[in-house]
Amino acid sequence: MENKVILVTGATDGIGKETAKVLAQQGHTIIIHGRNETKLNAVADEIRAVTGNKNTGTIKADLLSLAETRKMASEFKSRYGKLDVLVNNAGAVMNRQRETTGEGLEKTMALNLFVPFLLMQSFTEVLAKSPAARIVNVSSEAHRSGGKPDFNDFQLEKSYSQIRAYGLSKLYLIWITRQMASRLKEKGIRNITANSLHPGVIASRFGLDADKGFIIDFLFKLARPFLKNVEDGAKTSIYAAVSPEVENVTGEYFNKQKIAKADDRYYSPGNEKIVWDYCEKITAKYL
Repeated sequence: MENKVILVTGATDGIGKETAKVLAQQGHTIIIHGRNETKLNAVADEIRAVTGNKNTGTIKADLLSLAETRKMASEFKSRYGKLDVLVNNAGAVMNRQRETTGEGLEKTMALNLFVPFLLMQSFTEVLAKSPAARIVNVSSEAHRSGGKPDFNDFQLEKSYSQIRAYGLSKLYLIWITRQMASRLKEKGIRNITANSLHPGVIASRFGLDADKGFIIDFLFKLARPFLKNVEDGAKTSIYAAVSPEVENVTGEYFNKQKIAKADDRYYSPGNEKIVWDYCEKITAKYL
């Protein structure tokens, strides 16, 4: 297998860490992202020790800041100059009360939607230099649970709940992935694919570190004994990132290492473009 340069965001725990570890075992050059430098360095050392792959680098950024996200992309390009696979893995369920970032954005949409959009745009030029590049956006089957989109309330000022925010952010992520795939084709860029996926609900700390409210916390903890381990949870991310079977597949949604049907109750090409245009508007000053 050809050695690829792969960036995995949110790679200090859970599925992201396992994805990075397995890809390092396969011999790829892995750059793991995290927001805590101490933890980031510890995970990188662990991956090097477990896999024997010394080509494991780190890059630090708080992705709840689009300015830091942009800075991270610039730093990555100047440091490495090459990228074959972008795995937008970082994501989270936020607190029961609506919160905004320092830039005034609702936190769920910022991390789960605007950051992947910004990174896709920031890295398109460098990905285009790869003979066969891939964008892998980690969505979720929870995209089915956000309810009907309200395009006059992207920031959920009128209708916030944790489940709605998370579900809609992951639905919109699927849509912008499709739109990215279409736009690349329209531009004649055939060497970059863009796909989204459901990774499998796993028994990691996802959903347990913030104040979700009693009911959400209870359900997360109740479900933990029945969830997949991280090895199983990361398989679809790894598959989408490097499997030869999907080398020319683009614009699809994967579940259990197969192309799956996303929930299209609220989908239309027009709605997809509304979401794309809104992401473009939000990130414009950072591109």
